[in-house]
Amino acid sequence: MGKMEVLNRMAYVKRERKKVKKCKLCRDNVEYIDYKDVRKLKEFMNDKGKILPKRINGNCAKHQRMVRTAIHRARKMMLVPYMNE
Repeated sequence: MGKMEVLNRMAYVKRERKKVKKCKLCRDNVEYIDYKDVRKLKEFMNDKGKILPKRINGNCAKHQRMVRTAIHRARKMMLVPYMNE
C-alpha cells in the first residue's frame, strides 16, 4: 500500500458522535425547583460548590435558569455554602 491509499482510507473512517444528554428535569416533568431541596441542588454543583454548566449536566436552558436561581436563593439562606474548602 502506498502512502496515498492509507490517507484516503483514513479520510472515510466514521467518527463516533458524542451522546446528547437529555434533561432529567424535563423527563420528570418538573415545574419548579425548590431552593429548600438541598439534596437535589447538590446534583447540579461540583465539589467546590460551583454550579455545573448545562453542557455537563445536560439541562435544557429553561431548567438551567431555574437551577441557577434556586442555588442562588439557597446560598442567600445559608442552606448551601458559597464555596467548599
